[in-house]
Amino acid sequence: MSSTLTPPPRLTDKKRSAILDAATAEFLASGYDATSMDRIAERASVSKRTVYNHFPSKEALFAAIMLALWDESEGDHALGYRSDTPLEPQLLDLLERKLHLLNSESFLSLARVAIAAGIHSPDRAREMVARLGQREEDLTTWVRAAAADGRLRTPDPAFAAQQLQALVKGFAFWPQVTMGQAPLKRAEQKKIAKATAEMFLAAYG
Repeated sequence: MSSTLTPPPRLTDKKRSAILDAATAEFLASGYDATSMDRIAERASVSKRTVYNHFPSKEALFAAIMLALWDESEGDHALGYRSDTPLEPQLLDLLERKLHLLNSESFLSLARVAIAAGIHSPDRAREMVARLGQREEDLTTWVRAAAADGRLRTPDPAFAAQQLQALVKGFAFWPQVTMGQAPLKRAEQKKIAKATAEMFLAAYG
């Protein structure tokens, strides 16, 4: 019987991982503005130059942390539109993955850090929103593909996708980030995903 050995991570990958872990801890402990690249380098046991070799700015480093959480929530692969599958189960899968991420305490904590940082710097807030918006393209891409296939009736797929995002975040993001409500339990996430999918498809399906 043969087995396939996974090659050990490269040193550069180990350093990148250490930097991300250190930066996450610093941002959560000190907030965005008080965190410096020097403190991140010290906590990660690497040089400041190494930090900048991996991440050109603190903004890029913060965005990388959020994107890593997003990628982790997607599992092995992101879900794409499938023309041979009913729309509702596809949309439910997408929404449940999104709800799972939005109810991650790590994601919510870092989102609070980002919002606090953005209050003092609108330019920074726009940069963060733009970076994170790139990872919300899965829903927009899905809506566009379903519309192009003639299975959704909307002249503006981007607007329809934005409505979809708002329906979810109104229950599973803003109340937790701004009002301290508890993250949704799994049964609540499923309930919201189903109600959202049904409402969206009733309007556009």
